[in-house]
Amino acid sequence: MILAIDTSLGAVSACLIDHETLDSASALSLRMERGHAEALAPALQKLFESVDGGMGRLARVAVTVGPGSFTGVRVGVAAARAIGLARDVEVVGISTLSAFAAPYLGEPGTIIVSALEARGGALIAEMCDERGKLLFSGRCGSLRDLLGLTGPVPLRLVGPAAPRLALEAWSLGHEAEVFGETHSPDVTYVARLGLLTDAREAPPRPVYFSAEAQGGVADACVTI
Repeated sequence: MILAIDTSLGAVSACLIDHETLDSASALSLRMERGHAEALAPALQKLFESVDGGMGRLARVAVTVGPGSFTGVRVGVAAARAIGLARDVEVVGISTLSAFAAPYLGEPGTIIVSALEARGGALIAEMCDERGKLLFSGRCGSLRDLLGLTGPVPLRLVGPAAPRLALEAWSLGHEAEVFGETHSPDVTYVARLGLLTDAREAPPRPVYFSAEAQGGVADACVTI
């Protein structure tokens, strides 16, 4: 099985899925703005107790590495690393933005934009085509800046900033629709991305964005 953990935004979420069939064995999600550190360990214990074989069946761990809450990201990454070390299994880091986009891939001729709000009203966004090919990742900028990169194609907007982005898109004449929950990504897709991702290319390290890049569109990823 693969364990997926997300504490990057407004929830503590975790799931276990079969790494061969992709069937979900167990999942839970607790909405919260604070208290991720206190809630995560009991949640994981409950999750493993609900599955035959528990932690003994674990083959890999996937965890969201940001962007998101500074504390929340570090809580999830620390837990994932600890479990990976204890069970001697690979741990892979997954972009929170990619996790938001994953359920909505597949419709030809659309662009998926995942967006979170940064300080000062700017956005941190990731854009991909219907096949999941990244068009850009880790951009900070104004709504108008980001929409100017898409061209006249239908937009699928996901993530916490999606409703705000939709209003701006409509005002500029873009065809756009908001999809999914905005408080946190679906953790089952964190698990699926974790199965597809090479752990050597996606280490479980928190990803943050520099404040200097928020004044305009720029690659602003700072990994520490």
